[in-house]
Amino acid sequence: MNRELIEDEGHRNRFKPISWLEQRMRGFLTGEYKAVVFKIDERPVAYALYLDEGNHIYLRQFFVCRDQRRRGISRESFETLKKRIWPRDKPVTVGVLIENRVGYAFWKAVGFKDYSMELEMPPPDDLGEAHHLD
Repeated sequence: MNRELIEDEGHRNRFKPISWLEQRMRGFLTGEYKAVVFKIDERPVAYALYLDEGNHIYLRQFFVCRDQRRRGISRESFETLKKRIWPRDKPVTVGVLIENRVGYAFWKAVGFKDYSMELEMPPPDDLGEAHHLD
């Protein structure tokens, strides 16, 4: 599911091998992150990976299996997190990659508001070339 999430949102980690993703997820889960897996008839259909940072909940990953989308599972799963898993008195933050328009639209539809935008400057294509200001 994590691989599909990465592919769907257009994340640069989509080129990492499954073994790397497994190790990374183990690191999250042996650390302070918690995961919730949502099932239908014992089949996992969605998951959330989050961290309680004290003053807010950081939702790092949220995914619904591709063949289960457009059935209300995303909204129902998120409502379950808000009402039954997370403290009700804490705000929730989630990051959305710029190219992930579907994800952005979903988060807006369930009540998230724009708060900040993170920008990135990639390294130059030719790392050996020095750039000087004259």
